[in-house]
Amino acid sequence: MRIGLITSTPGHPLLAATTALLTPGHQVVHLDPDTATAPTGPLADVHLLKARTPRALELAAALERHGAPVVNTAAATALCQDRTAMADLALRAGLPFAPTRTFPTLADLAAGPPPAGPVVVKSRHSRRHDLVALVDSAARLRELAASAPREPVVVQDFAPSSGDDHKLWVVGDHVFAALRRSELSPEGQGPSRPLPEGGLPPGWAGLVRRVGELFALDVYGVDILDTGDGTPLIVDINAFPGVRGQAGAPEALAALALSRAGGKGTSPRR
Repeated sequence: MRIGLITSTPGHPLLAATTALLTPGHQVVHLDPDTATAPTGPLADVHLLKARTPRALELAAALERHGAPVVNTAAATALCQDRTAMADLALRAGLPFAPTRTFPTLADLAAGPPPAGPVVVKSRHSRRHDLVALVDSAARLRELAASAPREPVVVQDFAPSSGDDHKLWVVGDHVFAALRRSELSPEGQGPSRPLPEGGLPPGWAGLVRRVGELFALDVYGVDILDTGDGTPLIVDINAFPGVRGQAGAPEALAALALSRAGGKGTSPRR
């Protein structure tokens, strides 16, 4: 099989380990979205889209138009980058997603009435090093607005929790989980602490699989808060996250790639 990696960082730990498992029995090729153009030669049997830049999405969409399977699709990846669209779809489907309000810019948010209580302000468009900040005062909001006044943002009410985020990742049919100190913590985000699937509250594994079905994702991450007694609150969804430090993740990704390549992209999630 011929597997294509759409990424500018083929040495990423997950991709490097997956490549080592696939070769030499299969050919793995690297497509850098910053330099690659529309396909002109033989297509790979499947492409793994481990990039979210506009150029990466354009390349993935071009490959799809030429009949090449892409995991995740360009459309599914783009949907997860728009937190407004993400929240709207999740809430309409009845998922326990944090209610989300959208503002054209941070300046618009700061110009309105101050939040009634602590809120989490996030960049509307998910990307590396985007904005995720706890705002508990009008002064803090003005400070953020001064630093990036034109940034489109979404706002979610701050939900008290244990202080740990549940990071759940799905690769094909496999669910991986870890606890990680919230990035909103004064101490900052800590290292991930692997959590066996059996250690999750009842129903959570099924919940994250439902997310994948709804968003047409095969490789994705879901950030969940435990708001008390195992009650889940989804606060973010990511297409093709790094899944670092999770034993078995490279094996699951290699198996998924070969499965999609053998079926020419056919996915039960679709």
